[in-house]
Amino acid sequence: MCEPDEQQELTEKKRVLRSAMREKVRALSKEYCRLADQGIFRKVISLPEYQAAETVFCYVGTEQEIDTMPILRDIQASGKRLGVPKCVGRGIMEVRSVTRLEDLKPGKFGIPEPDEDSEVIPPEEIGLGLIPCLTCTRKGERLGYGGGYYDRYLVRGKFPKAVLCREEILSDSVPAGEYDQKMDIVVTENKVLHCL
Repeated sequence: MCEPDEQQELTEKKRVLRSAMREKVRALSKEYCRLADQGIFRKVISLPEYQAAETVFCYVGTEQEIDTMPILRDIQASGKRLGVPKCVGRGIMEVRSVTRLEDLKPGKFGIPEPDEDSEVIPPEEIGLGLIPCLTCTRKGERLGYGGGYYDRYLVRGKFPKAVLCREEILSDSVPAGEYDQKMDIVVTENKVLHCL
């Protein structure tokens, strides 16, 4: 358990890195992002974990994030069950089943989400999770956006967790506390790294 001073220091280190990474992301060219996202798509769909999974949990990328629409479409075209996150309370999310991408509607933070009536997918039914980040390391240490939604959710699941990160925004180190969930796989446009 972190002492209050240690927790404050960790929070500040994360805040500083988040600020720096947001600047770095804004500076990336549209062309680089387009090509990187295509490379990440190809790497994801060739993962053995992806091919074996009957249910895949994947986020809907926002303008600054990786464009996950091609991945979402492939999940459905492959006959897999697609799960998309839905915020249901402060720092709390569920994974909900999506049968039609057109049914996703802007929810909390303006991110497209499944509707209220969509079926909840229990963590134990997920075969692979594709997770967003602001940055991560090659060892799978992830920095999210600060809401704690993913860390709270992922602690409940035993499925492999693959974080998607453009090569240009990888970090050498990320400040991490006891509640920060480590990823099993890092996918960039250039490589797939399995983290031990």
